Amino acid sequence: MFRTKRSGLVRRLWRSRAPAEGDADTGTRGTAGCCLGKPGKPNPGTEAELKALTYSILKKIKEKQLDVLLQAVESKGGAKSPCLLLPAKVDARLGQQSYALPLLIYKVFRWPDLRHSSELKRLSCCESYGKINPELVCCNPHHMSRLCELDSPGSASTETGGTVYSAPMGFSDSLALQERGEQPHWCVVAYWEEKTRVGRLYSVQESSLDIFYDLPQGTGFCLGQLASDNKSQLVQTVRAKIGYGIQLSREADGVWVYNRSCYPIFIKSATLDNPDSRTLLVHKVFPGFSIKAFDFEKAKSLRRPNDHEFSLQPPTVFTVQISFVKGWGQCYTRQFISSCPCWLEVIFNNR
Repeated sequence: MFRTKRSGLVRRLWRSRAPAEGDADTGTRGTAGCCLGKPGKPNPGTEAELKALTYSILKKIKEKQLDVLLQAVESKGGAKSPCLLLPAKVDARLGQQSYALPLLIYKVFRWPDLRHSSELKRLSCCESYGKINPELVCCNPHHMSRLCELDSPGSASTETGGTVYSAPMGFSDSLALQERGEQPHWCVVAYWEEKTRVGRLYSVQESSLDIFYDLPQGTGFCLGQLASDNKSQLVQTVRAKIGYGIQLSREADGVWVYNRSCYPIFIKSATLDNPDSRTLLVHKVFPGFSIKAFDFEKAKSLRRPNDHEFSLQPPTVFTVQISFVKGWGQCYTRQFISSCPCWLEVIFNNR
């Protein structure tokens, strides 16, 4: 019975491996953007070799650990799963390449095109975040994300004009929350559908926040529960595509955004750009990637009085805009984010 269950877990895990390019539509085909490690062909190694190697590794892992890995993989990170601590120094060879055990697991179950651990960022939800253990490392593939590196300007789009919907009024509304005696917040989030704000401002006190439409074990800002009067078919379609959405987290070096959905998101932030540039770039972030969307120290040093986009400092500088699925700017039919079907405004408390 023990072997039967174990073998069953291994077979289910193999069936749940990440598809290589051409095996399935991952939602990023035919796109280009700022992310390092764009979808591509996996490294050399036949399917048979990879299967044999994966089976041999999984059969050495404890049954409880296989359960943890299966939960994370089958839910695609939608179900909360504990760390999967495995030896960090064990290597495995695939074809002519040698991989550390954690890297191989990440390749098999999330990113077949992954080349090096430097392309990864550990998520703050991982218990191993910020800790160094030379012997064991968390190998849960959904406790990791790919790092998004910025092009300059590359295929990112530019927004040539400001939008009147950056809502300094929303920032004032958020300050009113504190006046009523609520706990101090580090940001507030507003959800918009085109030019209309939907629902109330969401005040954020916790260090990380999930913003989603539908998440199996989700707690946080659920957009699916907001009543919308917008009858646009495009808005309804994009709302349904938000899925697991994003994770917003305040960390030691700034605020990070992790794309948990199956579709790209688009981000505009003053601290993502060269201080000497005249316009703000809109950056595309692929599913599974993280980007440092805001840097508090950098924001405090930004002073560009000749740029009309910054004429409303500090609210504009301390605001990040995020659009789901659809981009905006010169490279797109939508020139302004207020034309996007579903988008977020994250307003940081600079006090």
